[in-house]
Amino acid sequence: MKIAVLGTGGGGRAHAARLLELGHEVVVGTRDSQATLGRTEPDFMGIEPFGQWLAGYPGIELMNFADAADRADFVINGIDGASAVRVLGGIGGHLAGKTVMDYAVPFIYNPERAHPWPTPWGVMPALDPVDSDSLGERIQRAVPRARVVKAGVTQEQETVVNPRAVGGGDHTMFIAGEDAAAKQQVTEVLRAYGWQDVLDLGPLVSSRGMEMYAHMHSAIQFALGGARFGMKVVR
Repeated sequence: MKIAVLGTGGGGRAHAARLLELGHEVVVGTRDSQATLGRTEPDFMGIEPFGQWLAGYPGIELMNFADAADRADFVINGIDGASAVRVLGGIGGHLAGKTVMDYAVPFIYNPERAHPWPTPWGVMPALDPVDSDSLGERIQRAVPRARVVKAGVTQEQETVVNPRAVGGGDHTMFIAGEDAAAKQQVTEVLRAYGWQDVLDLGPLVSSRGMEMYAHMHSAIQFALGGARFGMKVVR
């Protein structure tokens, strides 16, 4: 397929590299491609500049969000949760009729609501929306002609693209969405990554539970000293 990965962070890079390895045509979208390529210093989490990373993956193209979406048959949203609705809503016409696999978590960095856990940000971010809405649902409302599927939100993206790195792959991946054909398309991508157990949670409202799980996932990882792990539904 022609696949656009929107976002240049660590998660987006993990998907882009794996999809290229699997033989897909991959483009990466960013707000301003020239500005992204012009950065020469690592970001606040120590991730190397995107241009340096991209040099190791000939075949992956970088372009602005709208152009990347135009080129693609299938879109993966890796835009940060605080910006995703605004950005995707602004390019909604370019996403019409396309499956959008969304793995974003709606973290916000409000000091009054944050908890001083030892994260890369120095605090545990709050979630917004939470409980009565979800980022997945907000994205779907912002791009009503796209087919949004929430997936990959309960794992680090490096594990999403390589599930066998944890427990030989014996853990569960969750998806949710309104369109059966779109969920099947996402499932096929996940199976190509190596997932054997993909559990369909039903409609997109299930994004609420998937996103709220982010705090539980962090708590478990802190308890394990930062080790990667998976969650398996035993039934």
